Amino acid sequence: MSGPFRLSQKSLSLKPSSTVAVSSRALELQRQGIDVISMSVGEPDFDTPPHVKAAGIAAIEHGRTKYTAVSGIPELREAISAKFARENGLHHAPDAVTVTSGGKQALFNAFFALLNPGDEVLIPAPYWVSYPEMVALTGAVPVAVPTTPESGFQLDPDVLEALVTPRTRMIVLNSPGNPTGAVFPQDVLAAVAAIAQRRGLMIVTDEMYEHLVYGAEQVSIGTFAPEHTLTVNGASKAYAMTGWRIGYAGGPKAVIAAMNAIQSQSTSNASSVSQYAALAALEQHEETARFIEMARSAYHERRDVIVAGLNALGLPTPTPHGAFYVMANTDRVHPDELEAARRILDEARVAVVPGTDFAAPGQVRLSYATSLENIHEVLARLGQLVEG
Repeated sequence: MSGPFRLSQKSLSLKPSSTVAVSSRALELQRQGIDVISMSVGEPDFDTPPHVKAAGIAAIEHGRTKYTAVSGIPELREAISAKFARENGLHHAPDAVTVTSGGKQALFNAFFALLNPGDEVLIPAPYWVSYPEMVALTGAVPVAVPTTPESGFQLDPDVLEALVTPRTRMIVLNSPGNPTGAVFPQDVLAAVAAIAQRRGLMIVTDEMYEHLVYGAEQVSIGTFAPEHTLTVNGASKAYAMTGWRIGYAGGPKAVIAAMNAIQSQSTSNASSVSQYAALAALEQHEETARFIEMARSAYHERRDVIVAGLNALGLPTPTPHGAFYVMANTDRVHPDELEAARRILDEARVAVVPGTDFAAPGQVRLSYATSLENIHEVLARLGQLVEG
């Protein structure tokens, strides 16, 4: 190492992404003019609803471009409080709500507010790649709770409780989930809440995909154990606002206060313009609901097509009941998921995400947040690969 610097142990502890090589290769092929269909993007392919965009434009035109309170503008926190009550059966006063620069920051703030070095955190696997890395940055220890494709990646509360030790402090849930699309049913959530109450654990639940469910019921675990639960959500997925960077959380006031203190010394407030846009999404909720139903109907149709197609090709794929992802077993392509993803990219010209960093060996994740035309073309290309 040259230069008058030394990288921190925390930065060096972050694991490099095993998907970087595949992503870089996909970009290289696209730069060469090769037609690569991306099934790797974790964001809606719909544009932000017009009434939300109009609110953002109006905020700029009316000069609402200054600093706000660290925790968010009062109107937005009031709207989030009302949304929690209306849609989730949760009762968090506006001062028990905080607004962040995306859901990821809400999670980051929560982990740093609640965890100490050596604490253990239970995370059902496959999991979103950032959960264990953020937990590890606090000095705490992520502990994977296994689930199986055969169960549709459903969480078994008995398996979870068997992993509780005297060092366990937290359970992280994501339902509907990324990367699996699993939606945990009410009885499972009630059982996990009972474990948290019995063992004195905190639950951090990421409900970013709550509105994107198909033939299942999304239930907020905070309704069973409100004093043990921090609920994280945001505008990105349901309202197609990924780039606006608005997340939020509601929970015990002491936890929210600690999260605000952390945010005050890091990023300060979320974008003022984005806050006013999110306010429109929440306040004009009937108009927003029409947009959500349109998107959900499209995702539902796409899900059915891609699941049936992948299974017909001999790539076993459980039917997800939420989000917009499927996990496909790629043994027929190659038993190693990284090599399978490379072959799918190089030979079928389809970009997928290997399951390595999700703790999903032998599987790849495909996003169906893309057109039906693309999905049919992807299935045709994969068919040529596995049958050729």
